[in-house]
Amino acid sequence: MKNGGLFFFGVASLLWLIFRTGTKPTRIVYPCQRAALSSVSLLLCVSIPLITVSSLGRTVKSVAKKGKILVLLFLLGTAALNLVQFWTNSARSANLDGGQEFRLSIESKNATALPASDIYVVNGRVANPVSELISSMGSHGLTFYRSGFAGANSGPDGLIARDDVVLIKINEQWDQRGGTNTDILKELIQSIVNHPDGFIGEIVVADNGQGRGSMNWTQNNAENTSQSTQAVIDMFSTSYNVSTYDWQPIRGIRVDEYSNGDNKSGYVCYKNADPQTHIYVSYPKFQTKFGTSISFKYGIWNGTGYEQRLKVINVPVLKTHGTYGVTGCLKHYMGVQSEGQAGGLANGHSTVGTGGMGTLMTETRFPTLNILDAIWVNAHPMGGPSTSYSGATRLNVLMASTDPVALDYWAAKHVLIQATHLIGIEDTATMDPDVATDAGGIFGDWLNRTRDVIFAKGYQVTTDENRMNTYVLQAPDTTPPTISVLFPENTTYPAKNLPLSFAVNEPAAWVAYTLDGQENVTILQNTTIPDLPDGSHYIEVYANDTAGNMGISETVHFSTDTTPPSITGISQSPTGDQILPTDEVKINATIADEVSGVNQVTLNYTSGNETWFEVSMTNLKENVWNATLPSFPYLTSVWYVISAQDKMNNTIQTQTTPFHYQVVPEFPSTLILPLFMATTLLPLIIYKRRRAC
Repeated sequence: MKNGGLFFFGVASLLWLIFRTGTKPTRIVYPCQRAALSSVSLLLCVSIPLITVSSLGRTVKSVAKKGKILVLLFLLGTAALNLVQFWTNSARSANLDGGQEFRLSIESKNATALPASDIYVVNGRVANPVSELISSMGSHGLTFYRSGFAGANSGPDGLIARDDVVLIKINEQWDQRGGTNTDILKELIQSIVNHPDGFIGEIVVADNGQGRGSMNWTQNNAENTSQSTQAVIDMFSTSYNVSTYDWQPIRGIRVDEYSNGDNKSGYVCYKNADPQTHIYVSYPKFQTKFGTSISFKYGIWNGTGYEQRLKVINVPVLKTHGTYGVTGCLKHYMGVQSEGQAGGLANGHSTVGTGGMGTLMTETRFPTLNILDAIWVNAHPMGGPSTSYSGATRLNVLMASTDPVALDYWAAKHVLIQATHLIGIEDTATMDPDVATDAGGIFGDWLNRTRDVIFAKGYQVTTDENRMNTYVLQAPDTTPPTISVLFPENTTYPAKNLPLSFAVNEPAAWVAYTLDGQENVTILQNTTIPDLPDGSHYIEVYANDTAGNMGISETVHFSTDTTPPSITGISQSPTGDQILPTDEVKINATIADEVSGVNQVTLNYTSGNETWFEVSMTNLKENVWNATLPSFPYLTSVWYVISAQDKMNNTIQTQTTPFHYQVVPEFPSTLILPLFMATTLLPLIIYKRRRAC
């Protein structure tokens, strides 16, 4: 095949893909669509360079003449490949995600080398995941409450004292599933104010949404999606010193420290960039609703000095990122600094890849605790940070660690990547912490740089799993598996054997389907439903998970139709022996299809000259269809046949010998002899009478 033919075959495949996929991206997972997808990708990728090279092999003059064509081909190919990628991502999101819930397979593991970082995990649906997390921390040596009373979750080395000012760093930048889970936020605040010594400190929930965030979104990440961050704060603010502070309005205000006599709220910004990561460090200083002056770097300003009562709890959402692969604890610190690209003062976003978030953490304030939310995640590679409800996957995992590097590494590898595989996507290089840049990695590259920056400042951080203790609290599994029937859909098919394709959101110990209420048919995987009779059907898929919970899919109703319509009761008016040259002939037929319905009916006729004409028949009422044939000269012979097609393209035609009629002469043969006799005898009679006279 010539280069141009290869290209146009690719274009033809693309057009067919557009026609067959239409407005339903889920169809792109069908085998025929996948074949076309491969053809489009391969042929356009191969043919465009071939055409280009072929053209460049000619004279400069020829290349100049075809320059516009080459540009057009390049743009068309690029657009086609982008469209293919869009359809693929849309299909994955619409078909395999869209709010599915999975139970992850994750286990506890002890470190084999020291020093080690501890990671605490709650896996599965529980009523109070933050409380369970705090209890798990306490049982493994990290107490949440600082207190003179030694208890399960309290002790002299605890994290939060009764009079601390706790800054909860959330994500306010995105609504729906992209922002901090407000159910987790509410329980965290409740846990803090439940301090065993009685909480008398202050809680401030803060973030810099870089010009697009809100503490009062109408669509939030929560069970009750109307529950905004501000709504949660309002639940506590009448009884405790709990407030929000949105750093967005002060992100463009350059200020100095309190200790230098500047009491204004704004951002302190370093004059020089860090020589290693090139970030201009910036951080907020502000006064809360209750009059507390906070420097994010130095602590609580009391008028003469800084008190070290400021504790930062970093609460990010685990998700993919369109530039940096993964958003977790480290990337979440973007909301601390003032981003110049969004009306701020510094350059944090462009330095994430060089380890800039590590510099920001160590130069300002290292988090006291990181709580990484994976109740809902965006598991689509490069799909975040914004995450819609339909684009999120529910995992019911909550994690914590004092080591943000280890937590990001472990969560990406064992939570996010596993979720990506569960929604049917295999390529996870961009989010894999162990994949180098030259192999398509993104996240692992800058994670290692950030680790080195933080470690050099004396903090215990690691990306070595041998130096990680992972404590996984497995919530009892009482949730039945979720089963989605992907094929068939609620439509009619022109086939007797149909594929059954389904997805289960967790490992299944047993799977079966039932067709039309009959006995269950046990299966191991996707299968084929054989020998379906024409008519309406319904199917349900059942699955037991490994804990014995049984799930059932929604009932899918569909039909099969492999039989053409029936044609009966054909009549014509006038009848065959009464058709005059001035008559139009009306043809009626009864045409029925009980499954998919009649799509079109045509009448084909000829007047004996070997040319056939087609007339569309009209549905008069119920199953009666009609067409009108024009008048013909006398003695013309007319033949006609009727064809009917149902909505599944099953077609039938009337008998092999066409119907026939002939137009009678203007004077029928029964009148010709009397007229002849009359015209012959009348003159003879007249003649004889005259002679007689």
